[in-house]
Amino acid sequence: MTDEDALAAEFQAHRPYLHAVAFRVLGSHSDADDAVQEAWLRLARTGGEIADLRGWLTTVTGRICLDVLRRRGTRREQPLELDVGALPLDAAADTRIYPEEEALLAESVGLALYVVMDALTPAERVSFVLHDVFEVPFDAIAGVLGRSTAAAKMLASRARGRLRSGAPAPGSGAAARDVVDAFLAAAGRGDVAGLLSVLAPDVELRAHGPGGSTVVRGAAEVAAQAARFARPGATGHPALVDGRPGVLITVGGRPVTVLAFTVADGAVTAISGLTDPARLGRIVPSWVA
Repeated sequence: MTDEDALAAEFQAHRPYLHAVAFRVLGSHSDADDAVQEAWLRLARTGGEIADLRGWLTTVTGRICLDVLRRRGTRREQPLELDVGALPLDAAADTRIYPEEEALLAESVGLALYVVMDALTPAERVSFVLHDVFEVPFDAIAGVLGRSTAAAKMLASRARGRLRSGAPAPGSGAAARDVVDAFLAAAGRGDVAGLLSVLAPDVELRAHGPGGSTVVRGAAEVAAQAARFARPGATGHPALVDGRPGVLITVGGRPVTVLAFTVADGAVTAISGLTDPARLGRIVPSWVA
């Protein structure tokens, strides 16, 4: 095996991690692929030994992503490819500041759907994702950004604050989650009576699939539709969607449905769902990376 072959093999071992970093920062598989490929080209050009290859590649990939985000800003592009139709996914984090809630915020980014970070500057976005999701030390992030360690910490903190400030929506607390959990349990059993007990009379379900959007109105109609949600082998993963309680449903680890719920006065008043396989296929659940 030549030195170039050995370097290529070593890079391949880091590729899944680098793609995960790039995807969470950029929100696009194609852009992430391009960033990782550019990292490989830069590595190949070094032609020398690198003591901490993972750290070096993280820095290089972070800088490439930062450049991509900055170019997007000048072209007014939207960094994240996915939404859930009627729900503008402009934030997804709790307002509490306990450590476990910080983990939840990072987990939301890990799902790559539930946090839209368009409001962040490129530097804030890179700093937040690298630190809060991938636990990259701030001194290493400072090297990516070309700023001081203190500045990198400030950027990540500011990003958290901005995400929280737009995140909480009415009916996003523990009581709302209990209502949603009751809905999901009843749907899983095909229990129409149980569904009716947690649905508002004028509830509205908007589903966005490959054939377009459909709207179902009224508790009886939505309950009948929801009773068909149950699928063999399906697993529901609690999530935050637009700051509201939601669920990512997977079958065999593959995302098949995303649902977001609006809850008021102890009842579900609106549901927005995404079932389009092409768009769901671009979600990378955190347990994959």
